[in-house]
Amino acid sequence: MPFVRRINATDRKVYATRTLLFLNNDSTLKPLAIELSLPHPGGDTFGAISTVYTPMTSGVEGSIWSLAKAYVIINDSCVHQLISHWLRTHAVMEPFVIATNRHLSAMHPISKLLLPHYRDTMNINALARQSLINAGGLLEFIIFPSKYTMEMSSSVYKSWNFVEQGLPSDLLKRGMAVEDPSKPHKLRLLIEDYPYAVDGLVIWSAIETWVSDYCAIYYEEDTAVQCDEELHAWWKEVREVGHGDKKDEPWWPKMRSVPELVNTLTTIIWVASAMHAAVNFGQYPYAGYVPNRPTSSLQLMPEVGTAEYEKLREKPEKVFLKTIACQLQTIIGISLIEVLSTHTSDEVYLGQRVSAEWSGDDRVIDALNRFGAKLKGIERMIEERNGDPRLKNRNGPVKMAYSLLSPYSEGGITAKGIPNSISI
Repeated sequence: MPFVRRINATDRKVYATRTLLFLNNDSTLKPLAIELSLPHPGGDTFGAISTVYTPMTSGVEGSIWSLAKAYVIINDSCVHQLISHWLRTHAVMEPFVIATNRHLSAMHPISKLLLPHYRDTMNINALARQSLINAGGLLEFIIFPSKYTMEMSSSVYKSWNFVEQGLPSDLLKRGMAVEDPSKPHKLRLLIEDYPYAVDGLVIWSAIETWVSDYCAIYYEEDTAVQCDEELHAWWKEVREVGHGDKKDEPWWPKMRSVPELVNTLTTIIWVASAMHAAVNFGQYPYAGYVPNRPTSSLQLMPEVGTAEYEKLREKPEKVFLKTIACQLQTIIGISLIEVLSTHTSDEVYLGQRVSAEWSGDDRVIDALNRFGAKLKGIERMIEERNGDPRLKNRNGPVKMAYSLLSPYSEGGITAKGIPNSISI
């Protein structure tokens, strides 16, 4: 509410939103109600002033429902771009890149493993700070928090937890899965047809197997991890300098065993590759039509009895478009997500390396080849799932297949492909 109060004092107008969805037997979700809330005029100690809207399909009530959905999507767009994309992939990866270059020699096995997953990350982040997020950047212009963008991101970072960034831990934390030793990934999804989780878990498992095979070559037992001075210097800087705000958190792995090392490296690779791909490369296909995915609003919900409310009877589309964005914001927003969603022609994907000579150990090359073969199998598996008519969430009402975690792609905007690193 403090952020809503401050944002609404600018030219942007937003609500705190809460949406109630019903889970159908076929795993699809049906919206039941949307709650829009504003700060109480007497102060935040008095709670919020809230209005609940329910689905309507025609008339003024149908237009009001469309606006209510738009306010929800505006919040979701901001969380997606600012938190899921910028904070939880681009920003949090920087300390790992810097610490690796400072403390792990070029010949260190963990350096060789991780360097492909850092390719161009520092460059793209520098460009983002130069033009997108700098207390007046293009991203801040198109999303609703405007000048409060970085402050909101910093506020959310306070609850960031490294060990929760791995997919299994993330699904458990969000209540999307429960532990189940009988299942392949020791998890049971509470929404069975959940494409991001279903595809993501097989990708996570493939990365984990590759990292386990790789580490087993260099760390045969826990004492090898404990005695690796370079490794501990790297991990110390990550925790105490790079993520210095979090240095006293009890959840940091102690880096005393091979399983701890494997899980840590798997999480880093997951965030840099698959997690980033899932939140980045579908932006233009899913959000390129701004009325379907607005990023800011310029006025609050029309109230009964006002002139704006009466306009909903005659020109509902005009009121909707006047509410969600200005023309310049729309043009810049579309251009930005088009660039972000584009694969370059020289993209290096998960399971690939720029040079065949990156390792002279045949055991490593064999393990990487097994990893690549597994990813090819996952690619075919995802294609088969997208063709299964029983899985309604894989294509949705608009018949657009969920392929964001399909490992490989050609150049351009394809809504698929998992590059090794955060390079766009």
